[in-house]
Amino acid sequence: MRVIEDAGSFTSPDDGAGNHWTEQLRVADLSVGTYSIPRGGADDQVPHTEDEIYVVTAGHATLEAGGQVAQVGPGSVIYVPAGEVHQFTGITADLAALVLFAPAEGARASAG
Repeated sequence: MRVIEDAGSFTSPDDGAGNHWTEQLRVADLSVGTYSIPRGGADDQVPHTEDEIYVVTAGHATLEAGGQVAQVGPGSVIYVPAGEVHQFTGITADLAALVLFAPAEGARASAG
């Protein structure tokens, strides 16, 4: 067992950055981290080669993915399949999301 400290807690990005990513756990078939975007910040992520689940723990935003749009806030759980273009927009309060990748983030990209 491992208790994952601070998972899902908002972290301010470095000066000038629009967002912040912290990986808290990595094993072969899973990685867990926290993605933070301050109010008014920018989400510049690109599609991932792994499936992912977002669990929003703080803040409010719109998530655009796969031609769909959803308002998200604390308690929202969103599945985004590998390769799907997605982006948080309209961030009206500091956003923090616990992110689970399966397999671990980047595992498929480095395998092929």
